[in-house]
Amino acid sequence: MGNNRRDFLKLTGLLGTGMMAANPLTSMATDVVSRYQPPTGAPHFNMCGYAAPKLDTVRIGFVGLGNRGGAAVPRINYIDGVSINGLCDIRTQQAEAAREKLKGSGHNPVLYAGKKDAWKQLCESPDIDLVYIATPWELHTPIATYAMNHGKHVAVEVPAAKTVEECWQLVEASEKNKKHCIILENCCYDFFELLTLNMARQGFFGEIVHGEGAYIHDIANSFFNKNARYDYWRLRENTQRNGNLYPTHGLGPVCQVMNINRGDRMDYLVSVSSNDFTLAPLAKEAAAKDPDFQQFANSHFRGNMNISTIRTINGKTILVQHDVSSPHPYSRIHAITGTKAAAQKYPLPGRIATSHEGWLEDDAMKKLEEQYTLPIVKQLGEMAKKVGGHGGMDFLMDWRWIDCLRNGLPIDHDVYDAAAWSVIGPLSEKSVAGRSKSLDVPDFTRGAWKQNKPVEMSITHGHLTGVK
Repeated sequence: MGNNRRDFLKLTGLLGTGMMAANPLTSMATDVVSRYQPPTGAPHFNMCGYAAPKLDTVRIGFVGLGNRGGAAVPRINYIDGVSINGLCDIRTQQAEAAREKLKGSGHNPVLYAGKKDAWKQLCESPDIDLVYIATPWELHTPIATYAMNHGKHVAVEVPAAKTVEECWQLVEASEKNKKHCIILENCCYDFFELLTLNMARQGFFGEIVHGEGAYIHDIANSFFNKNARYDYWRLRENTQRNGNLYPTHGLGPVCQVMNINRGDRMDYLVSVSSNDFTLAPLAKEAAAKDPDFQQFANSHFRGNMNISTIRTINGKTILVQHDVSSPHPYSRIHAITGTKAAAQKYPLPGRIATSHEGWLEDDAMKKLEEQYTLPIVKQLGEMAKKVGGHGGMDFLMDWRWIDCLRNGLPIDHDVYDAAAWSVIGPLSEKSVAGRSKSLDVPDFTRGAWKQNKPVEMSITHGHLTGVK
């Protein structure tokens, strides 16, 4: 009966979309999301607001030492109270290069390299408290769940998961083991995004009505750069899926302003994608020059622009866009609309308005910034800019979760955020495949969102982690 039912659901799903011109991206999205049944019952343990036991020294192991992981290693070296005890990458030279960056720092990491599953040994090590995951996306959830099941906190790059099932796996592992699953969403620590967060919490915008976020960043040429990413993994992602593959940069800051999972939650989504107008021609051009790209010459690619709209249980709306292959200036949009005021960052600089007559002038903006800039930015903002990492927000993000772990404080963004922000990816794929079908967003808190409270980004605990 089970197999027959699954076959029936697959068949009816395909018939309902008319096979979508036999595009393999369509049937793949429909099948992957439909076949998974989420767990039922109450949470094993509510991780929202959970304060794990203090760690005087946070012993970190890095898995994935390419673009993001390779930059994180020297950045975290600036932060006191950490010990970098492990470095892992399938490429031995990457692990060795990361260790070289730590020369003279006092850190003496063990290298785990040269094998596809070398990360398992790192996760099993008794000398590591937190596993920092910056691998290709398909490994994010497998490594994170394995690490949490072996008693480790995890900090995982975005998106944290690729499927609905993987989102639930993260939730289950975090709750059962009482280990933090920290989503490394650096855009939540952009100075303007933090400004609007504080303004929202102080009531400046009134009732929040609508938010917009995006990842509009033309990186198409880098997909065909042999030195950019291991085994063209990011290019492969764009041949296998059609939707918003990278939702969290724009969505995360909007969700924290709207208190998603803490008094409200995302209810349902609809999504639409354009055709692909750039990646297929680029693939054919690359294949004509280099036979290594022949494998992509006849691939189906996701559409240039994806637009997903979300409604929350409390009747708020969110728009999220994704386009990484059109010649458009970089934008995360970051727009907040309330009953008393509005904010928008892109095009730069960030602006505030209190009426339809226009954005506030520079002097008025400076006064608002003086009044509403969070203490964490006032204290560490200049240092963060010097260390770098997307203007300083990467450093601020890493310093914050390390300080929370060292002081036994709740983290800003927990496993429910990791799951809810990431699940927009697979849901958008299925919606696109079903002609913008409306889909429910799972409640990963299993009802706890009604009582969960926002985490205050306070630095008043008196034992602030130092920086070098």
